[in-house]
Amino acid sequence: MKKITVFSIMLVFLFLAACGTSDTSGTGGEKEGEDTGKKTLKVMTDAAYAPFEFMEGDKIVGFEIDVLNAVAEEAGYELDIKHTGWDPIFVELNKGSYDMAISSISITEDRKKEYLFTIPFFLSTNKIMIPEDSNIQTADDLKGKKVAVQASTTGHFAVEKVLGEKHPDIKAFENNNLAILELESGGADAVVADNGVIEYYAAQNPDKKLKVVGDKDTFDAEFYGMMFPEGSDDLKADLDKAIEAIIESGKYTEIYKEWFGAEPDLEALKAEQEASK
Repeated sequence: MKKITVFSIMLVFLFLAACGTSDTSGTGGEKEGEDTGKKTLKVMTDAAYAPFEFMEGDKIVGFEIDVLNAVAEEAGYELDIKHTGWDPIFVELNKGSYDMAISSISITEDRKKEYLFTIPFFLSTNKIMIPEDSNIQTADDLKGKKVAVQASTTGHFAVEKVLGEKHPDIKAFENNNLAILELESGGADAVVADNGVIEYYAAQNPDKKLKVVGDKDTFDAEFYGMMFPEGSDDLKADLDKAIEAIIESGKYTEIYKEWFGAEPDLEALKAEQEASK
């Protein structure tokens, strides 16, 4: 798996939990000040969600960042990526301050009422991370337990369906790193989040003695997309074509395997892409 040693840097970031806007940018490889003649897209992300997007020193890295760079190169765009945190993504897109966002954003019917999305590029599901000696096996077992989540995410909403909206046992944090710290400190019995995040964390931190369990009957499959403000139809069309191109070329699979050490389920992904058109 790619960048194993990077996680030690992320652990420092867990404690810093920087939530303000960062000036860190990713530019797809062009030299500073170089005029390439290509349009530069202003992109927002919440770079506290390894392995999808996180800080490596002063640089934003991760699976989704690699995918975005490949897509932008295919479509002929440059990138200016900023770490803004999670909630500002939705506010600033509505203001038109940025061209797009990529941040493990699940495509939901409610979000589609306000924003445009690319075709899906990642299959995900929420899972439960718990101590190895926990007896929690399903989502129903979360009843009567303290559950840490990242606020306003599909993991948060999934737990509300189990425990009830605004239930006092749901501990919502600004980012998933803080939710994990709450579990490790004993303030929560479980964390519910995207499987890619918590499986990666548990695998990279065997000393924490954590395990991850799923519940397909309760937690539905989700798909991530790149998100735009309304009226971005031309940009969406460009990036849709580029996503399909990097999947067909094998570039997407290469990136996926580097980060997750496994083959992506391209059949399920392509089926959802067709359904979304």
